[in-house]
Amino acid sequence: MIVDIISLKAFYGSSVGLKTSRLIFGSLEKSWATVPSERLLGLGFTFPYLDRFKGDTERTFAFMPAKQGAAVWPNQQQVATALVDERCLPLADASIDRILIVHMLEFAENAEDLLQELWRVLVPNGRLVIVVPNRRGLWARFENTPFGHGAPYSRTQLQRLLRNTNFSIIAINHCLYSSPSPRRLPRFISQFFSAIIERFFPYFGGVLVVEAQKKIFQAQPASRERARRIFVPVLAPQATARSSKTIPHQAVEVGDEGY
Repeated sequence: MIVDIISLKAFYGSSVGLKTSRLIFGSLEKSWATVPSERLLGLGFTFPYLDRFKGDTERTFAFMPAKQGAAVWPNQQQVATALVDERCLPLADASIDRILIVHMLEFAENAEDLLQELWRVLVPNGRLVIVVPNRRGLWARFENTPFGHGAPYSRTQLQRLLRNTNFSIIAINHCLYSSPSPRRLPRFISQFFSAIIERFFPYFGGVLVVEAQKKIFQAQPASRERARRIFVPVLAPQATARSSKTIPHQAVEVGDEGY
């Protein structure tokens, strides 16, 4: 089950969430080359990281999946967020330079369809940066953080998934070696054990941070026909031939031939 926007905002507003975003940002920053003219898209819940990167881009905005919910960002006067169907992004082909995904891939109904859609909107040699729970790490086993929900990934699974969707991996890093347990430990003990795990067991980091590049020398396979959601206002009246009663609209699914 996907973690909704209320739970995500509550987590990142807590002391644990602030520390988590700081550590993940440090891992991202190691390989994040600044490109002043790039167009950066955040998909999922990426606000804590976009806040730090948006000053170095030509344009930065955020898409949030319909099941997760959306929030205003960066402020009421300059809203740069939208609620979308992640399987059909409202973007032109080859229109985005870099995409950052956080709290998204592990909740995707079909990860390959999602990555193929991201391949479509990325420019040639565009970059994709994914933050996802590590199957080997402790964070995937504790439900008190957003990383304890959804389907975690191993390095091998991510490599296979990206290869199947025409991405070449640039780097895979690990992050979050501290315990995700809600119980408080003395700071020096926590830091000591985190350092030991990072030094001797690096593959057990709670989160994988993956950077990949769009491959353009290989043909992109055609997507198989699939149903797409159409979101219709629930409270809109709908009259019938026999009755004037209001029928609530619902999200329906149609095949591609419906367009």
